[in-house]
Amino acid sequence: MTMKWMTTTAIAAISVLGFAGAASAAGELNIYNWGDYTSPELIKKFEEQFDVKVTITDYDSNDTALAKVRAGGHGFDIVVPSANYMPIWINEGLLLEARPDQMENFKNVDPRWADVEWDPGRRYSVPWQWGVTGIGVNTKFYKGDINTSAIFLDPPEELVGKLNVTPEMNDVLFATIKYFGGAWCTTDKEVLMKVRDKLVEAKAKWLAMDYSVTDKLPTGDYAGVYYWNGAIMRSRLQNPEVKFGYPKEGYPVFMDSVVILKDAKNVDNAKAFMNFIMAPENAAMLSNFAKYANGIKGSEAFMDKEMQGAPELVIPAELESAGEFLLSCEPDVQQLYTRIWTEVQK
Repeated sequence: MTMKWMTTTAIAAISVLGFAGAASAAGELNIYNWGDYTSPELIKKFEEQFDVKVTITDYDSNDTALAKVRAGGHGFDIVVPSANYMPIWINEGLLLEARPDQMENFKNVDPRWADVEWDPGRRYSVPWQWGVTGIGVNTKFYKGDINTSAIFLDPPEELVGKLNVTPEMNDVLFATIKYFGGAWCTTDKEVLMKVRDKLVEAKAKWLAMDYSVTDKLPTGDYAGVYYWNGAIMRSRLQNPEVKFGYPKEGYPVFMDSVVILKDAKNVDNAKAFMNFIMAPENAAMLSNFAKYANGIKGSEAFMDKEMQGAPELVIPAELESAGEFLLSCEPDVQQLYTRIWTEVQK
């Protein structure tokens, strides 16, 4: 830390951080996160408050992030895995046990997210954002029922050749297994054969499997998508003809969390960032940008008006029971699903 930065502001920041220690040390922070998921306003505020230069590198899937970090030499301090991948990161020893549960702002974490199955007691992670994977349709092209996975698995004629499906394996397999009445993490061969065959058949009717939804759904380049609710809300704000549907057969609920890598070079700054995003006004910046809910109490007071009562965030009562948290399957089941996914990708 330079003498120039050791000001009254810096001393106050250190005292606020408590457990995070001398987390206001000037320097760098390297974040590895999903693309188009990080509020520039939030990053600017953090940089100015802590005299830290933040670099963000994007990834496009949980598997991409995991493979990159496993390979080593990545240079990242923070990554943002989904809940169903968290046990893999922890069990492989890739994460620092940063003890965010002992940080000053942990008191702001909503009780629902304070002690979670994938990270008991939150010894490794803090909430980033959470949401659901569902259906987005540009109603200029299709005006029928959108609360069904049939939109992308048995698409109506109006949507054939105009659909985009998230490239995230578990989200797609979850919805398809549920479509056939199966349970997540099932090893029922009859169900899984139906899942494989249906996905191979359906894929021929899709236009793409990519991450450009917020650009292409509002313009009509895609007529429908199976994708994440926040991105579809951002699409609707550009074009009110975009509508969101919750598949009645079953849809996954997810949460992504911030963790510090075991080989991080800027641990103090990473801990400062963890504590920083647990402040309600900062968590609200995340949600206002990406349009997902977060896990921090009191953040609602700082949310944009458009977030209040948004149909992409408020699940209809009759469809609540169809949602299920997407947790990790046993390794042998995951390997089985990966084989199915590989066949679908051919």
